[in-house]
Amino acid sequence: MFTSDWKLDGLPGPESHDVVVCCLLQIREIVFLKNTVMECEACGMGGIQPRPSCVPNPCHPGVRCMETPEGVKCGPCPEGMEGNGTDCRDVDECTVMPCHMGVRCINTSPGFRCGSCPAGHTGPQVQGVGLAFAAANKQVCKDINECDSPNNGGCVENSVCLNTPGSFRCGPCKPGYIGDPRRGCKPERVCGNGQPNPCHASADSKRKRVFTSSGSFPPQCGVGWAGNGFLCGPDVDIDGFPDDKLDCPERSCNKDNCLTVPNSGQEDADKDGVGDACDEDADGDGIPNMQDNCVLVPNVDQRNIDEDDFGDACDNCRAVKNNDQKDTDVDAFGDECDEDIDGDGILNHLDNCKRVPNADQKDRDGDKVGDACDSCPYVPNPDQMDVDNDLIGDPCDTNKDSDGDGHQDSRDNCPAVINSSQLDTDKDGKGDECDDDDDNDGIPDLLPPGPDNCRLIPNPLQEDSDGDGVGNICEKDFDNDTIIDTIDVCPENAEVTLTDFREYQTVVLDPEGDAQIDPNWVVLNQGREIVQTMNSDPGLAVGYTAFSGVDFEGTFHVNTVTDDDYAGFIFGYQDSSSFYVVMWKQVEQIYWQANPFRAVAEPGIQLKAVKSNTGPGENLRNALWHTGDTNDQVRLLWKDARNVGWKDKTSYRWFLQHRPADGYIRVRFYEGPQMVADTGVIIDATMRGGRLGVFCFSQENIIWANLRYRCNDTLPEDFDSYRAQQVQMVA
Repeated sequence: MFTSDWKLDGLPGPESHDVVVCCLLQIREIVFLKNTVMECEACGMGGIQPRPSCVPNPCHPGVRCMETPEGVKCGPCPEGMEGNGTDCRDVDECTVMPCHMGVRCINTSPGFRCGSCPAGHTGPQVQGVGLAFAAANKQVCKDINECDSPNNGGCVENSVCLNTPGSFRCGPCKPGYIGDPRRGCKPERVCGNGQPNPCHASADSKRKRVFTSSGSFPPQCGVGWAGNGFLCGPDVDIDGFPDDKLDCPERSCNKDNCLTVPNSGQEDADKDGVGDACDEDADGDGIPNMQDNCVLVPNVDQRNIDEDDFGDACDNCRAVKNNDQKDTDVDAFGDECDEDIDGDGILNHLDNCKRVPNADQKDRDGDKVGDACDSCPYVPNPDQMDVDNDLIGDPCDTNKDSDGDGHQDSRDNCPAVINSSQLDTDKDGKGDECDDDDDNDGIPDLLPPGPDNCRLIPNPLQEDSDGDGVGNICEKDFDNDTIIDTIDVCPENAEVTLTDFREYQTVVLDPEGDAQIDPNWVVLNQGREIVQTMNSDPGLAVGYTAFSGVDFEGTFHVNTVTDDDYAGFIFGYQDSSSFYVVMWKQVEQIYWQANPFRAVAEPGIQLKAVKSNTGPGENLRNALWHTGDTNDQVRLLWKDARNVGWKDKTSYRWFLQHRPADGYIRVRFYEGPQMVADTGVIIDATMRGGRLGVFCFSQENIIWANLRYRCNDTLPEDFDSYRAQQVQMVA
């Protein structure tokens, strides 16, 4: 293999030969030693067989190491990991979404865990290892129904608790309770004795409980319903009688004899079961109403000696024309032919008050007009002129009214205190509002040793057997007017007992105008219904009762498909230049007389404060027609933004609340049970009280039915919230 002539380059020949030989010998020795070692290993160092070893462990931590003849083997990766046993990697269980929606999933090594269930939910805080476990054991969080808790979810007692996913909210008061979720819900009671409210489900919650000093009024069915309050049925024309008979004995449970036209008196002249309001032949004499000169009295012959509008059969002055048929003393003889119009026993030609009974004929100013009917009993005024229609004659009318309640200071029994009603129970000349002892029994109304438990009836011993704070003598009739409080519209005013417009003042608002005739008013149902028949100039029918705080409601209905003008009602009437009017126009229209200015009426409901510098006449006429403010005449306080006019032959119900001492006004309108307009709270002190009435302007066949008023000085609950809101806005 080696040649002697082989040599290393760069080395002399002999020396290089020695080096090569030496190196080869060393290599041969190394190879020999390596082979020897390998043979020793193969034979087990003298016959001992080698064994596989798991020390040190070649597998992934936690993985079992197995020694086999074939060698070392590693077991499977731990649960929650994947790999060959030697190399294992974590599995992300969160990829299979094991946690409830919205709950955080935390991947661990190995395994996973879910966070707590969301607020308002309950369930386990799931944790585990592996995809299979995560897929088979997903976290389930169930909604907590907070409303099932003993405290009604945190809502006030007797309010509706509404559960929502993960939370809840507080709704209105439960049926049978009044109030709101913020202030609390109290049971509605009829008698205030703690018994459950027996009212029908449709009974108006705002009218179920009307407390006075001595109890509460009976329940009333809600708008669009009629009955006795315990049983109620639908009432399409809102006149207080149900469309079908109800199983209760009260008159208000009887079937309406005229379903679509309000007729709260249910008049039926011919007793045929069809009310006069919708009977084409009301008296059943075979002659249609439109041709009959006695609509309510049968008279086939139509005899009419005086040739006025009324046949002899129904004319209270057969030989004298009297189309107004006025009969002051209700003796069946019209004033035009009655020798004693007022029935006081003094013949007209001798009577100094022909239309007001005054047997004493007292006349202190000697003007030949008796004090009983004299608009200025201390100042001669035989002509009785009263330009502003405030019932005070011009010679003694100062128009100085310090407290703005509609009574001039010289005649106001509380000149510095608002008291439009002028109530003076003990007749001492000092109105109750400024009298510390209204009944003059020695027990002050409020101050010690009071308060008087019968403020309006003398009872110095203050007997109170049942200890309810109301004296025995006034227990059921607080004002001692013989009308029990449950039906008395003013339980604390003996001078006002029932709603009655039979006596009213006619106010013509355009006396010089000749474009149209004056209104023609017809009063029905004992003064609780008024009908205006003519297409007339603007006018008012005003009751004589003056009110401080009052609630006034009625049903408004235009019983024709012709014309499209104004109808409404008034309140706070002090004179023909000072009153509030709520008026409703059907369509937009420009007034046909452009002088003194162009007036444009928009459709919809309006609330106006009338404070006219000129009084009745063309200026006030056009200002009333016009929608908007008119300088020195009318101020528009509110208008229905919907601009929706009234509908023909449709009944609407209005509710007015007026608290003049605080300027509070609110009006709501309903069509059936549905509220269609709401002024909201309006604060205005232009008139601090006054009289009530109805208003028309160029619209015929208007019915104001089922009229009701109530004395009420209590501020409604929404006044406080309104005032707080105003304070917050200012801040």
